[in-house]
Amino acid sequence: MATTKWAIDPTHSEIGFKVKHMMFTNVSGKFGTYDATITTEGDDFENAAIEFSGDIASIDTANADRDGHLRSGDFFDVDNHPKLTFKGSSFKKINDGAYELTGDLTIKGVSKEVKFPVEFSGILTDPWGNTKVGLSIEGKINRKDWGLNWNSALETGGVLVGEEVRLNIELQFAKQA
Repeated sequence: MATTKWAIDPTHSEIGFKVKHMMFTNVSGKFGTYDATITTEGDDFENAAIEFSGDIASIDTANADRDGHLRSGDFFDVDNHPKLTFKGSSFKKINDGAYELTGDLTIKGVSKEVKFPVEFSGILTDPWGNTKVGLSIEGKINRKDWGLNWNSALETGGVLVGEEVRLNIELQFAKQA
């Protein structure tokens, strides 16, 4: 069977995250610049090869000071680690519309295996004749697993930045000719 390449459609995709601030509210952010590809055997997504990279400099939390701090050595250290990457090792079908994605997530030079549930929205043809596929990924990681350790104690107890990062990723890919 022929190999099929799928390229991300950035105008219909979003790489988002949320982190607790002061232990009671969430701060949301997203990556503005990223790339992702999927390679499949024909249109069968079972065992698809999935790769992603995100530009750390494109982090946007709607606050320039906070974004600058996230890019600094306290967090992502963009000068020495300009990208985060993901390389899938398994994309396993659980049932119709549900998959499990396993792979290595590399942040700040540290690689860890992660698993995320994926909602597979199916394959369709858009009004312009392009074949598209949609994926939704929600998951959680602990930022300290990748050396993102900075924090500040609060006078009232607790810390300024939560350890758990919730991911909310919406992806649309276009089949390449």
